[in-house]
Amino acid sequence: MLDRRRFIQSIIAAAATPSLLSGAALAGPGTTAARKLRRDPDGILDLVGGLEYRVVSRHGTKMSDGLVVPGAHDGMAAFPGRDGRIIIICNHELDGKYLPFSAFGKDYPAIPENMQARVYDLGGGKTPGLGGTTTTIWNPATRETERQFLSLAGTEINCAGGPTPWGTWLSCEERFATAGEELTFRGKFVRERNHGYVFEVPAAATGLVEPRPIKSMGRFEHEACAVDPRTGIVYMTEDQHHSLFYRFIPDVPGDLHKGGRLQALAAVGDSALPTHNWTADHEIPLRSPLDVHWIDLKDIDRENDDLREHGAEHGAAMFARGEGLCWAGDRAAFTCTIGGPARRGQVFTFTPGPDESGDGVSAEPGKLELIAEADEESLLTNADNLTMAPWGDLIVCEDTLDNSNSSIVGIRPDGSQYLIADNAYSDSELAGVCFSPDGKTMFFNIQYPGMTLAITGDWKTSVA
Repeated sequence: MLDRRRFIQSIIAAAATPSLLSGAALAGPGTTAARKLRRDPDGILDLVGGLEYRVVSRHGTKMSDGLVVPGAHDGMAAFPGRDGRIIIICNHELDGKYLPFSAFGKDYPAIPENMQARVYDLGGGKTPGLGGTTTTIWNPATRETERQFLSLAGTEINCAGGPTPWGTWLSCEERFATAGEELTFRGKFVRERNHGYVFEVPAAATGLVEPRPIKSMGRFEHEACAVDPRTGIVYMTEDQHHSLFYRFIPDVPGDLHKGGRLQALAAVGDSALPTHNWTADHEIPLRSPLDVHWIDLKDIDRENDDLREHGAEHGAAMFARGEGLCWAGDRAAFTCTIGGPARRGQVFTFTPGPDESGDGVSAEPGKLELIAEADEESLLTNADNLTMAPWGDLIVCEDTLDNSNSSIVGIRPDGSQYLIADNAYSDSELAGVCFSPDGKTMFFNIQYPGMTLAITGDWKTSVA
């Protein structure tokens, strides 16, 4: 299947950063992807030559806190730990219907009393929220997991999120649920708390954190976050067919709980611009930056899941399932999984202008740019989570919607693309791609049944 894919996209990727590939003769478009991947005798992941993997986390394994590793591994980030260790915080995209995949086991024994006070939603003591995060301490020298524990509990559908420059992980709930609701999947479960928030998990946490929703960042089906390290502004995506691209301007950069302003991106001179390119009515051309501004959103902790409708009514641009988001050099890069005429995905960038105070249209506005749009023949399709590699390329996980293999694809600044890995053994999406602080190890997840892998090797040879 992968052999028939062709390169048809011209993509302008992230701003240049110091490159591990400095001086390397880069192959032209199409060359690297044509390489044969090394078939995995263990039936987990096929990799390009020069790279190898090690399993870091696997669903069902007993953790240091006595619970088991939840499944549905999703968004993730890696932080520096003590004595060269790496701290990995991973989201688990679970709700009440996924009890067999939860940290509490198939039969759901009572949550230990010492943990109950730090479970966001206990569900009446019978049906707690099953999403949240795990924290893993990984030793890159021995390539072994040394400790693992549940670090956020009682939330729901923790899909993506993003790391902060101050050493925390922002975990996003892709679930809008209201306290008092009875939801029915495999049996009934109730919710005692509202859901649809962002939660913060410090990398330094040694156990379950106090689950404090950051309500000023809005209540909606959050997907991913990315922080501009220069300003502390947090950009956010939303996984809905007609979603918004948000930003949160904190009153105190680095302390999101102190409040701030929630805004949505809008195109200058084109109110409620649809960026989907599903019809010819509003076609967004490739590589043609659009001037944008930001509109303030009101009543952001809403009782109904209609914040995006409120934003569009006031001129916000609309996107087709905003998903992966990362900070890439001097801009944000984000994906829209079903954007484009073929509904096979788009990649956008937003580059802030010199004045990002958020007050009206600036004389030098920020720029929104569509840098990739997939069709049936594209190498990269249904782009989801993404990150910027230490050598300046975008590394993108696929969540293919046609049951074809999901892969990890690299995008160079010159627009050429290359294959790094392929999940040829299941129809699970790949997610959570991130790099270790030293840039030598790439981590990512096979979402179902749930597994984190660490990729190491000769990156210079493998992606050149």
